Amino acid sequence: MVAVPVVLLESEQFLSELTRLFPKCRASGRVFITLKKCDGRTRSIPKKGSVEGCEPADNKCLLIATDGKKKVSTVVSSKEANKFQMAYSSLLRAKMDGLKKRDKKNKSKKAKTPQ
Repeated sequence: MVAVPVVLLESEQFLSELTRLFPKCRASGRVFITLKKCDGRTRSIPKKGSVEGCEPADNKCLLIATDGKKKVSTVVSSKEANKFQMAYSSLLRAKMDGLKKRDKKNKSKKAKTPQ
């Protein structure tokens, strides 16, 4: 498997790239979106080391969207989370209109089976 480089963008640029990514993958393909907690470090902390500078005020989220060929990401701080969430949810509602409904199995058949 070939490693795809991650492009770190601002939140508005990330949403516009995600808007372009959805129609590109509509006919055939998938878009994977990952959400992770991010503390701003680029390296991991040693297990024996202490956690310094991790205050609730500086919590951040890392969002990564990929179609397997292109990978875009953004870091959203807790201060701008509400604004980003509103724009992100409206984008998802607009672009995920072609989803198929799952077939629900009839539960009454299982309950009516003679014992």
